[in-house]
Amino acid sequence: MKKLLAEFFGTFWLVFGGCGSAVFAAAFPELGIGFVGVSLAFGLTVLTMAFAVGHISGGHFNPAVSLGLWAAGKFPAKDLIGYIIVQVIGACAAAGALYLILTGKSDFVDIGGFASNGYGELSPGGFSMTSVLVAEFLLTMFFLLIILGSTNVRAPKGFAPIAIGLGLTLIHLISIPISNTSVNPARSTSQALFAGGEFTAQLWLFWLAPIAGAIVAGLIHKAFLDKE
Repeated sequence: MKKLLAEFFGTFWLVFGGCGSAVFAAAFPELGIGFVGVSLAFGLTVLTMAFAVGHISGGHFNPAVSLGLWAAGKFPAKDLIGYIIVQVIGACAAAGALYLILTGKSDFVDIGGFASNGYGELSPGGFSMTSVLVAEFLLTMFFLLIILGSTNVRAPKGFAPIAIGLGLTLIHLISIPISNTSVNPARSTSQALFAGGEFTAQLWLFWLAPIAGAIVAGLIHKAFLDKE
């Protein structure tokens, strides 16, 4: 139960901090934080919660991460379902909190895209489904390689959360214009459920591509890079 609670709070903070920065602060008049600020926000959420609760649950906060670690032989299959369920619940709870805050704005009309992920017309830069699929696959694959490498027993001790957080920041710097950056099916699900419409219809890609990339990374690490 402690592990599941840690995953809930960690995923909640990731969505609340990362998507919250995109919804409230990215384009705020004159003082908006822009793409760089949102990228840093996502990286900082993972970095801070990895230090806070990573020692309890491993600090996954992402179904793709859990499945990638399983593929690498670093996480037991029996715990996968529980982790994925609480990650999605934590993400949706955070999205609900963001929605509650947003609807209290004096000039609120609708939630718009709500920091959701998308391709085609729903891509910030108008990138195609193929472009988004390739980007999400590759970025999640490298994210898992960073996680697996920095948490290896031969890696410098105590620095893994920094490497992982900065890795996620870089991923967002690359791909916000492409897909609004997922690499996390729970994060994509929570926002799409509130945004609705085509965002929900496109959600399949943001489960398929990150999970495939994560599993490939896990297999690569297990076969060629693991020195434990």
